Amino acid sequence: MRAFEALARLAGRAVPFGIAAMLTAAPALAFDGTQTPANDRTPMEAFKFGAKAYKAGDLAEASRALEFAAGKGHALAQWKLARMYSEGDGVPRDDLKAFEYYQQIVNAHADDSPDTAQARFVSSALVALGSYYLNGIPNTEVRSDPQRAIEMFQYAATYFGDSDAQYNLGRLFLDGTADRPRDPVMAARWLRLSADKGQHQAQAVLGHLLFAGEEDLPRQAARGLMYLTLARDAATSDADKWIVDLYNQAVSAATPDERQMGLAYLEQYLKNRS
Repeated sequence: MRAFEALARLAGRAVPFGIAAMLTAAPALAFDGTQTPANDRTPMEAFKFGAKAYKAGDLAEASRALEFAAGKGHALAQWKLARMYSEGDGVPRDDLKAFEYYQQIVNAHADDSPDTAQARFVSSALVALGSYYLNGIPNTEVRSDPQRAIEMFQYAATYFGDSDAQYNLGRLFLDGTADRPRDPVMAARWLRLSADKGQHQAQAVLGHLLFAGEEDLPRQAARGLMYLTLARDAATSDADKWIVDLYNQAVSAATPDERQMGLAYLEQYLKNRS
């Protein structure tokens, strides 16, 4: 089965067409409200107009332009609208609408080459869908389905090499689910793939895991300190306080030799990537 068909099966729903239908049924209007032939504006032009309006702070005009482009299948407009609805940014927060826009991207582009310009938005949509399936959306038909979430993350992590998907897989294997026991070794593998791409949350979790060690994962304190240091240096927001706390705890518990070796690992790691 081709990758697109597999993802369409995973999504389990038809692509919503209500917005596109309304756009084609109504008289074509310019974004200032005046009537204009539909072929006077392309989806790309509408997207650029919407992006410009968004930057200027005209969120109502931005959402109208982006809705038009999204209804014509413009993937980046769909992605931007999904983000806006998921965050309540200029539109009322609506996770179901965000889910549906992400799903449209996946249904149309999951089989695109990872080398295309829009690949990162496709993989981001997969990660977002995985997160929605992981927790579900209250009062909607989108129920919590950890297995489907894993499949979404796994596709994004392997086909697109998405570091956020790899991080999410690492966390799922580390924490375990109702159907899967904890697997620290598999967790470390996914976390390392993500961490070595600079995903600072993965660096923090992997660093903590290596520093502490597990029954099937020998303790590697110095290498753990290396990853924790990388994560601490990338932690810039209040939401990253847990990363700073993990770093401080490890440094306090480490021996002088472990700290010194961790610094040596860090210097070599940065040199190899310079």
